[in-house]
Amino acid sequence: MKHLCITLSNHDISEVGYSKLVTSSKKVKNDFEIEKFEAILPEQVEQICKDYKIKWTYPWEGESIDFASGLTLRSYPTARRSSRIACFLSHYKIWRQVDKSNEPALVFEHDAEFVKKLNYDFILDSKYDIIGINNPLGATRRSKEYYSAIQRGAKIQPVPRIDNFNIPQGLAGNSAYIIKPRGAKALIDATTTHGMWPNDALMCYQLINNLGVTRDFYTKVQGLKSTTTR
Repeated sequence: MKHLCITLSNHDISEVGYSKLVTSSKKVKNDFEIEKFEAILPEQVEQICKDYKIKWTYPWEGESIDFASGLTLRSYPTARRSSRIACFLSHYKIWRQVDKSNEPALVFEHDAEFVKKLNYDFILDSKYDIIGINNPLGATRRSKEYYSAIQRGAKIQPVPRIDNFNIPQGLAGNSAYIIKPRGAKALIDATTTHGMWPNDALMCYQLINNLGVTRDFYTKVQGLKSTTTR
């Protein structure tokens, strides 16, 4: 299984985040190495979208309805649109690799850090195709409700449903998750059907089956300055 951290080359915040993730992984005595996965850059977005024949359909302001699913899409704070799309494409590129290789991957963004040793055998053996392992506190809206719902559940469980049914609900951000080939294929197909959305919006239980979270949290967000909202 690959262990990949999406990292912006020669970007101080991203490089520091990656280094801290690697250090934290060693501190909790994980027995795997974390590779850098070179992030898509804003200036590459236009050509890559053409190559993959996909386009951004999520609202930049206000909200809209995705008529294919009936979901209400609410805009995310975004300072530079090409950076938001580049973030999605970095994840999308990994999903394509997982699908092609037929091998699962543990995916990190550069703001994740380990707080507990990860033994993921029980996760890989579960019925879930995409599994979040990150503490939701500070990582998503209504994070305290999300956290509390998980603590009442099983060791590995479906993602909490704490919002209206027509609001995309999934993992608490995409800072750390395990994705299996079937999950990757589902996300690629969802992109083809619905277009590009923020990756943590597209990765929702309304569109993706077998989306789960662990009750124990193995990572948390570092609290770094965002590279997409500022």
